[in-house]
Amino acid sequence: MTRIGYQIPNFTYPGVGPDRLFGVIAAQAAAADRSGFDTVLVMDHFYQLPFLGPPSNSMLECYTLLSSLAQHTSTVRLGALVTGNTYRNPALLAKTVTTLDVVSGGRAQLGIGAGWFELEHDSLGFEFGTFTDRFEKLEEALQIILPMLRDERPTFAGTHYSVTDAINQPPPVSKIPVMIGGSGEQKTLRMVAQYADEGNLTCGLDEVPRKLEALAAHCERLGRDRSTVSMSKQVQCVIGETYDAAFADAKAFLGSLGIDFDAADADTQAMYLSLVTLGGPDDIGAVLESVKALGLDGVTLALPANGHHPENVELLGSVATKVFG
Repeated sequence: MTRIGYQIPNFTYPGVGPDRLFGVIAAQAAAADRSGFDTVLVMDHFYQLPFLGPPSNSMLECYTLLSSLAQHTSTVRLGALVTGNTYRNPALLAKTVTTLDVVSGGRAQLGIGAGWFELEHDSLGFEFGTFTDRFEKLEEALQIILPMLRDERPTFAGTHYSVTDAINQPPPVSKIPVMIGGSGEQKTLRMVAQYADEGNLTCGLDEVPRKLEALAAHCERLGRDRSTVSMSKQVQCVIGETYDAAFADAKAFLGSLGIDFDAADADTQAMYLSLVTLGGPDDIGAVLESVKALGLDGVTLALPANGHHPENVELLGSVATKVFG
């Protein structure tokens, strides 16, 4: 399962147009592949997320991109962090992930969640529904997707989805790990305990112990060995050879969003800095040590401000492998 994952959340780079965009993305994935990461992940969105840029910033379709990255990597698993269940029919998603596994030589990973970005749904015509609707859909979808990934032929009739003797040929090359993303203690972590190989938390570090306790309680109630569930944590980073270099890259990224860090008041500056783990190798390493000390099995790391420079990906990989290697 994910020990050190590299996520690519940003596809808008200075001076890079559509004709050069894939090459810059592929260079990041290749750098992750050779520097100790075991998984490369991309977001499953169609608009950029609010904390990373305006909706009009570049965003590539997840599974087309992952299949292309398979040709530029050799060892890393490839997956979404995480697939929005609401965007695809579950049988189609099972076929798509299986195809990724075949074209990558058995390196696909299914990351999935209930979906949350309402603007994206409303603008593009995807049904958003209520919070309850989305989690009901996710649970029904898992009862279709997981058997299809096991080369079974499920028949299922639910409120939202149905299939009859659903064929998935060719089958996956290997057993595809399943990650469920999110931190909800009642629904999400119960589904992690019931269906997944791994959960990926998006909460603050201070909340992690409570989340792990909730997961353990769900495992006990469901009769699952807690040790069979791997848990990772998402961490947004800006790394440089020194703290000052990382800080300069962070300020430049904010500037690209129209935010003048130096002109902001102290509270606003502190808020921006709280959104990322920022610094040189020792700074980042210390934070990753604190993540590991909480009992987590791994991390998924992103470099939204400066990951388009492959040397930063390699530097982050070297730091992360010292902690989680």
